[in-house]
Amino acid sequence: MAKNETRRALLADAGIAVLARDGSRGLTHRAIDAEASVPLGTTSNYFRSREALITGLFERIGVRLAPTPEDLETRAAEQPSRELFADYIRDIVRRLITNREVTIALYELRLDASRRPELAASLGQWQRAAFDGDVAFNEAAGLPGGRREVALFHYAIEGLVFDRLTSPIDPGTPTDEVVDALVAGLLPS
Repeated sequence: MAKNETRRALLADAGIAVLARDGSRGLTHRAIDAEASVPLGTTSNYFRSREALITGLFERIGVRLAPTPEDLETRAAEQPSRELFADYIRDIVRRLITNREVTIALYELRLDASRRPELAASLGQWQRAAFDGDVAFNEAAGLPGGRREVALFHYAIEGLVFDRLTSPIDPGTPTDEVVDALVAGLLPS
């Protein structure tokens, strides 16, 4: 595997763009080479197989959707509360919606995983690690809710984000208002 991390990130970003635009069937090493404007074969040098490519895309999606250290530092100084929890959730939803291409690429990978067991295994590992990280963060920050509540928020956020990125059932209701209602309904007082 080639070692230039900047080039690797550029190729993964191009893969995310191809995936979001063309779906998983359009995701090829050649399509990524064309999207990134690099010589043919470059993507294959960095991601030897489709499995390596998918793993690289999961890693890059995680990086691109992660909160900034500044956002985390600002909130870490606040007293743990339902309101702070809601603020974290609003930020997660905002990042997923504003990074539309990345989120759609992630949904494409999830749909593809429903048809391809080898992809389902990679996706499952990535999702479980991210979920465990979310639970550990919630506990370390002293935020309300445990593993069950974090899982419920994952389910709710997935549906909300999918709704907002596709065809909203109630586009007139502000997204933050929906998040606040979810927090009120899913977290005990």
